[in-house]
Amino acid sequence: MKDRSTGGIRYPWDTPPEEGSATEVAEGILWIRLPLPMKLDHVNAYALDDGDGWTIVDTGFASKRGKAIWTRLLEGPLRGKPVHRVIVTHHHPDHVGLAGWLKSEHGADLITTRTAWLMARMLQLDEQPVPSAETLTFWTRCGMASDVLDKRRTERPFNFADCVDPLPLGYTRIQHGDTISAGGRTWDIHIGNGHAPEHATFWSRDDNLILAGDQILPSISSNIGVYATEPEADPVADWLESCERLSTIARDDHLVLGGHKLPFTGLPLRLHQLIENHHGALRRLEAHLDTPKSAGDCFAPLFKRTIGDGEYGLALVEAMAHCQHLWHEGRATRHLNDAGAWVFQTRP
Repeated sequence: MKDRSTGGIRYPWDTPPEEGSATEVAEGILWIRLPLPMKLDHVNAYALDDGDGWTIVDTGFASKRGKAIWTRLLEGPLRGKPVHRVIVTHHHPDHVGLAGWLKSEHGADLITTRTAWLMARMLQLDEQPVPSAETLTFWTRCGMASDVLDKRRTERPFNFADCVDPLPLGYTRIQHGDTISAGGRTWDIHIGNGHAPEHATFWSRDDNLILAGDQILPSISSNIGVYATEPEADPVADWLESCERLSTIARDDHLVLGGHKLPFTGLPLRLHQLIENHHGALRRLEAHLDTPKSAGDCFAPLFKRTIGDGEYGLALVEAMAHCQHLWHEGRATRHLNDAGAWVFQTRP
């Protein structure tokens, strides 16, 4: 174990566990890494030792490879003990993908927030061979580039059913203010929003551990997007409120076990960075919107780098979220242009 420091953010481990292995980050807490077929090529999961079995926090995508890795883990680092619970921090497929399989094949009870369960179950059942008319309208409203829109009209869109196993009918609900016992600890549940609605984080009462999912990550900022399911949402406001609220209980010695990248300490600084990252992006966006522009025209001031094809969809919904936040706050106007896109302009 090596302690690397970067401007107050410290990384006690500089390498992740290898595929099919686990790293003990605290007594009874194992860190597991699972592959993802995208630019962000991994997701972290955690196994909490309950003595007679395991509680798993987040699962990775549903795939033959993912199931094979979990089978190796169960036979190896998890020492053949049963998985009796799976906690899902939020509804995104890299976190919930194998929750149904852990239930059906291993008897694990599913524990998550009501919104996470509803969203995941709804999206898993909502399989579409091509984008719906509502989705196409939403992309048009965002100002999706015409060549990208034309290409996507006839392509199979991203479907939860492609990477999320069928979810159980029943689950156990957790909510803000609850506690849960796992891994020999009592955890306070604090809910975040913005990246995903009703995203659960777990703060140990007995030591300095936080199971943070994607609500708090080092070195990267979680995607904050508006989607066709709730096109008038303001997730940037939700995100900022969550970060500001969590910063009131953050300590520098907290060891944050996130859904991606490496465990780290220096949480107060990191939350400050996450807040200021979006305030800075909003200031740059205000300056950019001196003339009417769609969200699709706003990548440069928000991301300050070239957006590739694989990142385009996430960049578009994040740009829309920031433009719409300015509109919700009364800092920008919007109207539909002749192409059917919302165009935003900073108020004088």
